[in-house]
Amino acid sequence: MKKLASGIIRFSSSWTGTIIIVLVFVFFIAQSFVIPSGSMKRTLLIGDFLFAKKFAYGIPLPEIPILGIKVLPDFNGNGHLIAGQEPKRGDIVIFYVPTNKKQHFVKRCVAVGGDELLYYDKHLLLHPHEGDEYVKKHYDSSKIVKAMGKLWVVNPYKDKFPGIQYMPESGRSSFEEMVIRLAYPKYMPDMKPIYIPNLDAPVVGMYKEPFNAFYKKVEPNHYYMMGDNRDNSDDSRFWGSVPYKLIIGKPWVTYFSIEFRSYDRVAKGIGGGRDHYLLRKICKGVDIYSNKCKQRWDRYRFTIRWDRMFRNIDKMQYEKPTIWVR
Repeated sequence: MKKLASGIIRFSSSWTGTIIIVLVFVFFIAQSFVIPSGSMKRTLLIGDFLFAKKFAYGIPLPEIPILGIKVLPDFNGNGHLIAGQEPKRGDIVIFYVPTNKKQHFVKRCVAVGGDELLYYDKHLLLHPHEGDEYVKKHYDSSKIVKAMGKLWVVNPYKDKFPGIQYMPESGRSSFEEMVIRLAYPKYMPDMKPIYIPNLDAPVVGMYKEPFNAFYKKVEPNHYYMMGDNRDNSDDSRFWGSVPYKLIIGKPWVTYFSIEFRSYDRVAKGIGGGRDHYLLRKICKGVDIYSNKCKQRWDRYRFTIRWDRMFRNIDKMQYEKPTIWVR
């Protein structure tokens, strides 16, 4: 045993051993990511550095970080060496975008295969595939409405996860953006316009037929992903459901967090990351487009968010957002 232990220590101390150990850790256990956009504010922030749990939903095919090159073929045809538990409703998930299989996204799973969704401005309605009895058993009656002959849960995640918000920064909401895209076949949203009688939502009359909501039934073995920052998120509403083969893992713990955005990014959205709410906090009583506000932001920039260091994301997502966010 002593010889074996000594051999392992010598091997792990060598360059070859160190590289192999690091690759095994990155391939199968955890990988580092940084949040680049504000689509998950207020739950995850731009500048959060986190470890992702690679084994949360099975063991995905190992790949070379940054390059995204797979080091093994897809033997099982499902993107995983070993299949495991699939994402559940409400999980925050790391995955590849169906339209760009080299780009990681982080969103919340709002529906699984067979579920139905209705979406209109500031409202997400869910009809789980388990049916009406499941809805009555698992959700408060005050959140249940009837439409299309079945029961729907109104904003099923908003009370549970305080970070979810509807607060457009670009001048129009995601619902308005989806309505506009209906006029451009190349950019059509994934959800389809539909008219629901007696739905408490304004009717839009600018499409082929009047509608007041968007509808989606999620494909089997697929997951519908939305950002918690609902009015500022590029997600499944625009590019569709995510199949299991593109699921990578689950955010695990934040190990560092820093506000690094420039004033132009925060004020004008240049390069992404517009955040007028935070600017108004920093520049209270001052025009956010003024030089004085820019100077204040420059003093605030590169602030480390100590209260987010070494935090378990599964626990943090249930907490009320702090001053760092809106």
